[in-house]
Amino acid sequence: MLEISGVTAGYGRTRVLHDVSIEIPTGKAVSVMGHNGAGKTTLLRVATGLIPVMSGRVRIDGEDVTRLPPSKRVARGLGYVPQGQLSFPQMTTLENLQLVAKRGSDIDEVFDLFPVLKELLGRRAGLLSGGQRQQLAIARTLLTKPRLLVLDEPTEGIQPNIVADIERVIIDLTRRGDLSVLLVEQHVGFALRSTSSYYVLKAGRIAVSGDGGDVADELVREAMAI
Repeated sequence: MLEISGVTAGYGRTRVLHDVSIEIPTGKAVSVMGHNGAGKTTLLRVATGLIPVMSGRVRIDGEDVTRLPPSKRVARGLGYVPQGQLSFPQMTTLENLQLVAKRGSDIDEVFDLFPVLKELLGRRAGLLSGGQRQQLAIARTLLTKPRLLVLDEPTEGIQPNIVADIERVIIDLTRRGDLSVLLVEQHVGFALRSTSSYYVLKAGRIAVSGDGGDVADELVREAMAI
């Protein structure tokens, strides 16, 4: 689904990523982990088209999208949930969802994933808890019918019960087989439970990669050790 091949990227003359390659297969969830400053945000900006690459290629379903802007990548099935539980705070939960829903039945589908939102339809998004706003942000992006869902640290500042809900949703969505997920995360346990394979970035390079499991947990924690 998404291939990032030999990408070097950064800001001005400063290189942040160095010859990085990752792959997110169709219907699979893949996590990218690393400490602050490891290059995770830059990698997401490359994937979504927010910054250009210095070298390398980005492909979606085999099509070279390296030079395409974010809007063109969205048209090809990319959905992006940025860090920070973003919403339209003066609008209600329902109005936030209606902004992107094509049909009322689509909104009902996200209630199956995030039942709590159905109880909050009339409440302004700015009055929701951080965890509720995060669920709203993910639900709103899912209403655009993406084939690749990009999540930037969805557990940051979120209470444990909602972290568990987001983990369940990622697993449920990828089990259906038609949605791929790129998860950028620092919470090692959550990332490994939610995804089938992982990459760890360190100083802008892939330090270790592999599949999930107990051995993976050890390798990841060792790679992320200061």
